[in-house]
Amino acid sequence: MNQTDERARRAVEAVWRIEAPRLIAGLARIVGDLALAEDLAQDALVAALEQWPGEGVPRNPGAWLMTIGKRRAVDLIRRDQTYARKLELIGADLDADEPEPDAIEDDLLRLVFTACHPVLAPQARVALTLRLLGGLSTADIGRAYLVPEPTIAQRIVRAKRLLAQKQVPFEVPAGAQLAERLASVLEVVYLIFNEGYSATAGDDWMRPALCEEALRLARVLSGLMPAEPEVHGLTALLEIQASRVAARTGAKGGVVLLADQDRGRWNQLLIRRGFSALAKADAVAKARRQAPGPYALQAAIAASHARALSAAETDWATIAGLYDALIKLQPTPVVALNRAVAVAMARGPAAGLALVDELAADHALKDYHLLPAVRADLLTRLGRYDEARDELERAAPLAQNGAERALLLERAAALPK
Repeated sequence: MNQTDERARRAVEAVWRIEAPRLIAGLARIVGDLALAEDLAQDALVAALEQWPGEGVPRNPGAWLMTIGKRRAVDLIRRDQTYARKLELIGADLDADEPEPDAIEDDLLRLVFTACHPVLAPQARVALTLRLLGGLSTADIGRAYLVPEPTIAQRIVRAKRLLAQKQVPFEVPAGAQLAERLASVLEVVYLIFNEGYSATAGDDWMRPALCEEALRLARVLSGLMPAEPEVHGLTALLEIQASRVAARTGAKGGVVLLADQDRGRWNQLLIRRGFSALAKADAVAKARRQAPGPYALQAAIAASHARALSAAETDWATIAGLYDALIKLQPTPVVALNRAVAVAMARGPAAGLALVDELAADHALKDYHLLPAVRADLLTRLGRYDEARDELERAAPLAQNGAERALLLERAAALPK
């Protein structure tokens, strides 16, 4: 491949990453079939790879790809009577001017809600969202989640088949359904970010590419749904959390905990963006006379950490109060454990340990490695080193991530005998 062809290939890939979600969304609106829309979009990509090296990248590559996709759809409909009833609609659309920006955003929003439909299992929603909205290949998603590519491909195929079988409409829900479905959408983006921020398995502590993808999706949602406070809350949370990525690993890739991080390495631009998104969340919630939601509260907690110039200056009393509010909205064992940490920092390790010991009986945390890890930290602060060592040695084999497991064992070995 000569340099001209290589440049054209890179241009196609760059355009595809940007335009693929809009292209698939627009085609799905026309043909009413998500799987078919993706196939048509892939046909347009192949045409670009064939033609752009010789003809150059068109002035409006997104419109070029959409035109090719529509023509492929017309060809298919003429061959297949199953889709004949849609020919008139597509033919009219082919003659239409380029759609207005608002129409494109409407299509994107429909695609988001379809890919994250609650009828799909969470793993399927994540895979389908990354495929359709992130523009990632099945191989990319498999590498990110340490799952074989065929498994990811099967999840995506089954997800699209299930959407077709259930006749899930390609639309944004209204009324009460919107809140329910929006929660599913935000959860998917949150899950993607969390897997990148603290990988659940493998040897790497983080997978920054997933953090970047989730943050991009959150920003897109903020633009598409500016009147939803929790969309801004999630965006704020991810912006601020992402600001710490560079400081979360040491020179050899080891884990660096929040208290030990070099805050000079925190990305101040992302922090400012997070503060701005949090202010929007608060303003929209007040305008709608709503209390802050779970994502906005988590963002406020992250913002409290970001405002502290050092770990010692952290306002733990405020953070503990925010967790008091959060646990009323999300009374989960993990939130309760995080609240116990905040209480321990605000009121002393004994107060935190009492809360952690109450959680020890919760079956949901039986195999959760952070429960004994937190307990070990509190026991260490109380000078009960032998008990702390036992807790760390219990936590290590429960951790699925290699880097995290190594840190737990290092902490156990470093305790005074």
